[in-house]
Amino acid sequence: MLQELQNAKLNTFKNRVDDLIGSHPIVTSNGFTSWFSQGCATRDQLRAFTVQFSVFSHLFIEAQLRKCINASDLASYRAGKEILMNELGVMFTKEGSIDNGRFRFTAAHFEWLADFSSRLGLSFGQIGKRKHGSQATLAFCDALMTWYGSDDESTAAGASHAIEHWAAAGFWKELIAGLKVIKAGQIADLPLAFWVFHDQIEDQHAAHTDDELESAFAKDDFDEEAFLQGGKAMLDAVAVFWNGLDQERRLLAVETRPFVREIASVQVLDSSAHDVSNAHQELAYVRTFKQAV
Repeated sequence: MLQELQNAKLNTFKNRVDDLIGSHPIVTSNGFTSWFSQGCATRDQLRAFTVQFSVFSHLFIEAQLRKCINASDLASYRAGKEILMNELGVMFTKEGSIDNGRFRFTAAHFEWLADFSSRLGLSFGQIGKRKHGSQATLAFCDALMTWYGSDDESTAAGASHAIEHWAAAGFWKELIAGLKVIKAGQIADLPLAFWVFHDQIEDQHAAHTDDELESAFAKDDFDEEAFLQGGKAMLDAVAVFWNGLDQERRLLAVETRPFVREIASVQVLDSSAHDVSNAHQELAYVRTFKQAV
């Protein structure tokens, strides 16, 4: 009877989470990535996007470190460290852990992004630093520190849950679709490993979000309202980031010439032999550096 009551409370809470987080506008519809998936970005639009994404990607390391520092128990601490150290270049073993994994400079996620950026004419000094961030990008990064890295366990759990839902909502796939068009039409050697790897990882993470929510809910000191507050605040900040990128690309569209034209023979979401071949090449690139898919 007691277990049934607990399950009923959990299901009620899950419904509240779905209503607030699962239906958040930035999860259900992302104007920027929907546009980007068409592969019609101008040179300046693509470079501007890359710079802002690099700032978020690099500063995320700060938020992940804070999440480790504020972990409430050893298991959470290790889970946070696994993400942090993999970001910095410790490769996963065949068992799917960084424990006993090998470190390589070239396995660091930001180095992949730097390699990608270099093909667009961006130097290492032009990406990934706070000074390059727009107001919208920095607001998102600061929100990650506040909510995702919160020292309140329930708040941080809500923010983390929201981030996982956002990451698994398909934005990586839309970015990859657009980049494939650009790669096929203009930059044949454009490396997509950074984007492909994260898409693969988020597909795996998505399967565990419900388990993590249930684990958080089961703790004696769990605070439902703090969880929901952290989740909503995090997604509101995610929306600020993407809306900022959307505004910037619209401004740049007025004053720049097309970087690539949409190619009729390339289907953005096609699964043709050409696309499959490209995907296999990129996954091979991922395996070379990360030993994880």
